[in-house]
Amino acid sequence: MLVLLIRHAMTPVQDRLGQRAAISLSPEGELQATRLAQRLKNVNLAAVFTSPLTRAVQTARAIVARREVPLITEAALREVDVGEWDGRTFSELEAMGLWKHFNTFRSGVRTPGGEMMIEVQARIVGCLERWAREYGDHTIAAVSHADVIRGAICHYSGIPLDVSMRVRICHGSISALSLWESGAQLICLNDSGEWGGWSS
Repeated sequence: MLVLLIRHAMTPVQDRLGQRAAISLSPEGELQATRLAQRLKNVNLAAVFTSPLTRAVQTARAIVARREVPLITEAALREVDVGEWDGRTFSELEAMGLWKHFNTFRSGVRTPGGEMMIEVQARIVGCLERWAREYGDHTIAAVSHADVIRGAICHYSGIPLDVSMRVRICHGSISALSLWESGAQLICLNDSGEWGGWSS
């Protein structure tokens, strides 16, 4: 299976963490989602999965517009639950020692009332393994969030979660993984240019 891990397009709010609220795409994000759909128009997708959050659903809807591809909401693709930190500005968080610890020890620090990154990684990897069994040699797309995509990339590339912030995942970017029964391969990372017809 080839899975295209896509970060949702841009929103008007860029200075806050979590953002589990129903935040829509910005005008720039809407254009970004349209360009993303154009890039993928010739890719034969068996399905498009999306996080249940509004910004991801809007991005996914742009991809499936005017094509007969099922759009499926998948809870495992949701944003990281940062608990009490949700909605706080990054400037607020910078003053907290635990925030700095979280960003250097992501494998072992739980946000107050939220998830550990290792739990996030487990839910996305479990989902990808299930899809690999279900979709075989087909290509699917999954619209999610930066940290969730990082969790998958780090798992399959052997990158420790504690250095996951070195992996950049931009809005509207595509990272492609080829998964099969006995292994995996990272095909591309954070691609925001023209889709080059990568195959597994």
